[in-house]
Amino acid sequence: MGVAALRGMLDVETLKQMVADDRIETVLAVFPDMYGRLLGKRITGRFFVNDVLDGAVHACDYLLACDMEMDPVPGYEFTSWAAGYGDFRLVPDLQTLRLATWLDKTAIVLCDLYDEEADNLIEVAPRTVLRRQVKQAADKGYVVMGGSELELYLFKDSYEDAARKEYMNLEPAGRYIEDYHIFQGTKEESVIGAIRRHMDNSGVPVEFSKGEWGPGQQEINLRYADFLEVADRHTLYKHAAKEIAWQQGCALTFMAKWDARYAGSGLHLHASLWDETGTKPLFPGNEEVGPLHASSLFRWFLGGWMAHLREFFAFYAPYPTSYKRYVADSFAPIRIAWSHDNRTAGFRIVGHGSSLRIECRTPGADANPYLAFALTLAAGMDGIEKQTEPPPVFTGDSYLSRDLPQTPHSLNEAVRELEMSAWVREVLGDAVVNHYLHFFRTEQRKFDEVVTNWERARYFERA
Repeated sequence: MGVAALRGMLDVETLKQMVADDRIETVLAVFPDMYGRLLGKRITGRFFVNDVLDGAVHACDYLLACDMEMDPVPGYEFTSWAAGYGDFRLVPDLQTLRLATWLDKTAIVLCDLYDEEADNLIEVAPRTVLRRQVKQAADKGYVVMGGSELELYLFKDSYEDAARKEYMNLEPAGRYIEDYHIFQGTKEESVIGAIRRHMDNSGVPVEFSKGEWGPGQQEINLRYADFLEVADRHTLYKHAAKEIAWQQGCALTFMAKWDARYAGSGLHLHASLWDETGTKPLFPGNEEVGPLHASSLFRWFLGGWMAHLREFFAFYAPYPTSYKRYVADSFAPIRIAWSHDNRTAGFRIVGHGSSLRIECRTPGADANPYLAFALTLAAGMDGIEKQTEPPPVFTGDSYLSRDLPQTPHSLNEAVRELEMSAWVREVLGDAVVNHYLHFFRTEQRKFDEVVTNWERARYFERA
């Protein structure tokens, strides 16, 4: 029986044996949609081994052309009512096959999406978008490693209770800011500890968790890996965390801003450049870069990332609510600057030697990791190709600086930047850009059509 190197990962022979021994009864064949959710099918273990392992399963292509409520959205070129909403194929990426220990006798595998007839990847699928950028970097002799620090809020309410309360007057798991608090963390350990353990046993290695800057807010950090692998781990963790909370009668959210009173939840995205073998770090060097000693590749990767940030910002903050996180003195960046170990800057340089890396604090916890990592990689590679220099290092409190460029204030502004970007169209292609422009505009339109509780409280009597 084969043994995978990373705990919880499965090779084909191990899966077959576990199915034969009735230790695996169900295989989840899943893919990330435009929101970053996992969709797919539950497949009996024996059918997966006998009929799917070397083939595919099918799903309706409207899943990449609908909104969060699963309503088919008109206006997508990819598929429509006129096209009949056909199928695409879910082809298992067996490198991602692993246990799902938080579920009984279950394994899970991530799938790539292919045309129903032709052997072509679906270009608008988020995992394809990242695959394309990873391959282009590999063709140039580079591997980009990444990490994700993902924040969440935990609640005593269940998801069903939260819905019944119309998401008003929810009770966070804590009563005070619990940043690094061990005692308050202990109160939340039944859920957070279960998430850590199950992820670590399901091929998603965890470094640590910690209390964050809000009541009931936690951060769980995953072990770094190449960009595609870390996006997979990130997505599996978000999915599993919700299921584990639900199993304990609790709820958690990755909304970038769930309540105006409290700090938002971010995705702190780490990136470092390595050689084609993934063994030699390429950011360390002897050149003076502000207070650091680093390589030209470090400077140019950072320069490209910063230069293109506003153009692809919608992929970091994909919903109207995402922009409510960007508040001064909240540890969420509102200006574009880089600095050494400075949490007011959008780009914080951390680590030494082989661990030297760029931490971008701009994305929200609601970002689709495949799209966020894809545009990050494309921007860094463009910086290397064009030898783009970053601006001078910033020191001090970036919230107080009026000279620095600002991040977009709204999804509408970010969409305009994306629409005008010739560079993003060159990177992703018109079809992919137009697809996601329609996605973002749909989210904005849905938001604009809603009358909120805030509006009723403000205008019902006094307007």
